[in-house]
Amino acid sequence: MNIYIKRILLFLLLCPIFLQAQEKYTISGSITDGQSNETLIGVNIIMPEIQTGTITNEYGFYSITLPSGIYVIQISYLGYKTISETIELNSDITKNFKLFEAVESLDEVVITDDVEKLNIKKPQMSVNALSIKTIKNMPVVLGEVDVIKSITLLPGVTNAGEGSSGFNVRGGAADQNLILLDEATIFNSSHLFGFFSVFNPDAIKDIKLYKGGIPAKYGGRVSSVLDIYQKEGNSSQFHMNGGIGLISSRLLAEGPLKKDKGSFLLGGRSSYAHLFLPLFDLDNVAYFYDLNTKLSYRLNDNNSIFLSGYFGRDVFEIADSFENTYGNSVVNFRWNHLFSDKLFSNLSLIYSDYYYGLKLNFVEFDWESGIRNFNLKYDFKHYISNNFKLEYGLNSIYYKFNPGDINPTTESSGINPFKLTDKYAFENAIYLDAEHKLSNELSVSYGARVSTFHRLGQNELNVYENDNPVLFNEDIGIYEKAEPINTETFDRSDVIESFANIEPRLAIAYQLSNNSSIKASYNRMSQYLHLLSNTSSPTPLDVWTPSGKYIKPQLLDQLAIGYFKTFNDNVFSVEVESFYKTIKNRIDYIDGANLIANNAIEQVILNGEARAYGLEVLLRKNEGKLKGWLAYTLSKSEQRTPGRTPTETGINNNEWYNTPFDKTHDISVTASYELNKKWSFSSNFLFQTGQPATFPNGQYQYNGIIIPSFESRNSSRLPSYHRLDLAVNYNPKPESMKRFKGEWVFGIYNAYNRRNAANISFRENRMSGTNEAVRLSIFGIVPSVSYNFKF
Repeated sequence: MNIYIKRILLFLLLCPIFLQAQEKYTISGSITDGQSNETLIGVNIIMPEIQTGTITNEYGFYSITLPSGIYVIQISYLGYKTISETIELNSDITKNFKLFEAVESLDEVVITDDVEKLNIKKPQMSVNALSIKTIKNMPVVLGEVDVIKSITLLPGVTNAGEGSSGFNVRGGAADQNLILLDEATIFNSSHLFGFFSVFNPDAIKDIKLYKGGIPAKYGGRVSSVLDIYQKEGNSSQFHMNGGIGLISSRLLAEGPLKKDKGSFLLGGRSSYAHLFLPLFDLDNVAYFYDLNTKLSYRLNDNNSIFLSGYFGRDVFEIADSFENTYGNSVVNFRWNHLFSDKLFSNLSLIYSDYYYGLKLNFVEFDWESGIRNFNLKYDFKHYISNNFKLEYGLNSIYYKFNPGDINPTTESSGINPFKLTDKYAFENAIYLDAEHKLSNELSVSYGARVSTFHRLGQNELNVYENDNPVLFNEDIGIYEKAEPINTETFDRSDVIESFANIEPRLAIAYQLSNNSSIKASYNRMSQYLHLLSNTSSPTPLDVWTPSGKYIKPQLLDQLAIGYFKTFNDNVFSVEVESFYKTIKNRIDYIDGANLIANNAIEQVILNGEARAYGLEVLLRKNEGKLKGWLAYTLSKSEQRTPGRTPTETGINNNEWYNTPFDKTHDISVTASYELNKKWSFSSNFLFQTGQPATFPNGQYQYNGIIIPSFESRNSSRLPSYHRLDLAVNYNPKPESMKRFKGEWVFGIYNAYNRRNAANISFRENRMSGTNEAVRLSIFGIVPSVSYNFKF
């Protein structure tokens, strides 16, 4: 009996030691740029001995929980010097790190393959990130760096047309992309009708494009999420940088409000090509300007506040007869609060406004339209353990839609004042996302977003017989507008129609080896807003409308599976993904639909369905003097709008037809070569299958009028699109220690002068009397030069 008593006493004596050995502690903090104090997103925090780690979130915060002990912690970030530090973890620790840019070329920065192992392990897939340094090295049209055009070089992403800033992701429409700037929604991402994007690259800190496996914190669109964060500004010392180009220039200033605690950022861009038009006897005007601003202040170790804004306008005039003004305005107030070393929160109050104005002096009236919203977001990230993290939060958005307001500009105008009915809506969501490491090989991410949408009361709403605003004329086989039988009037607080959707998300990663893994994801998403446009790419005149009594929300289901592998210590990497997605309630327009100034848009649209599927391959070379990637996408994007009854023909006789953004093959090659510290070279090559188009296949005469007949919808294509872009960067004094530094960028867009077709129109040749096809091309070869500076 004594032996058992001794064993029990020995266990009781050793138990506290065992318990202490198993006790865990948390190390947390923020990681910033050592010179500017700018927080850094996606920094790798690694403990190499135990093959574990984490990354900083969107606000530079990290948290990791480990058993007590002594660890070597390694901090690495592309373009910065990797640092290592030994830490004894026997209590909770707050540890902030500062990283300094590498003086050497990027290929000399040490980034171990431990970093890539984390990326291999993470369940997140179908996401691409581009650094601002990479984007600035790409050759672009007219010498202006363009964020939107840069992401079209990635697999699964195509441009919406020559000279357009819209983009299509995995066979989706441009309006199905959620574009966020500091969490605020941007409804039109282009300047000068698509020649430039609205994003000033000097003001941008981080860019991520989610094509699939989209986290539950995002919602409201069914194709992709482009999440862009502005820089916070230098809280250490004052700096300026900018660039002077042939048709536009930019300038950005940043500095401390209070050293190491507060900062400001102010940046502006403007084009001035219109100033030279009078030299060519052209009385036209076309220019843009925009302004980025941000104020940041760290109240204490647990609280920081931010106020950011963007304002942009485009102006286009033709003599004295026509004036077009449009642009975005956004303001965001954010509060970062650290409840504990494991619970981080961000509260955002956001205002976003898209305005469109049109003055037609020759008919003496003004047109104004737009959309504005007020957005409340409260997001939490909970680092429960090193193997289990939660993200959860809520989101509420109030919308006001102004479809159009027409007013005469003179007393003699023959136009009567006319106001299209304003529309209002309220969108709400709550979400929960979990990232769970089940074993060394298996990690999962799972969660759900619950969204609701309420179409609020408006002054007038048409009522139709059998609630059917579109009728089918069986005698002649066409769709026609139904005449309203009555109208209803609602108070603003009334709810006309409500929708609710559960949007599950799931992603799985299984590590096959130290440098390879397979991943799979599923997500459902809802889109309650619809862009009314019958063009393949966005235009300023496009009008947004909410779901309601006659328009249902779009619903996406997407599956993706992929294989990921690195070679030669991460010198090379390959990503192969396949996807399949379906979309319900995708609207299309009946033949002859008029979308402009239409107060009853429900009379010209039908609900259909869409599907897209494809294969994406991305091969990267990540290190060395020569860096770049090869991206290839093989895909199909189709739409079907069937009849609602057996006798209806639907659109295209109830058959599937190509969407305007279906491009079977999409190839892009991007390369950069650093010859020495003075000279570097870069190039892009793109090839895309031509966009689908509907061409006339005959004609007939009726009462002396020639009427064309058309083939099946989108059954033909424009010629294939391809071009080569080249650029040279020259830094005359790379070794200079002076504060002022400058570099020259020489570029050639479309180097071999390919006349890519923006569209093809048909007309009668007046000389021969025969019909002919006419190709419209926007750009041929475009040389450019710009001078960039900083001090």
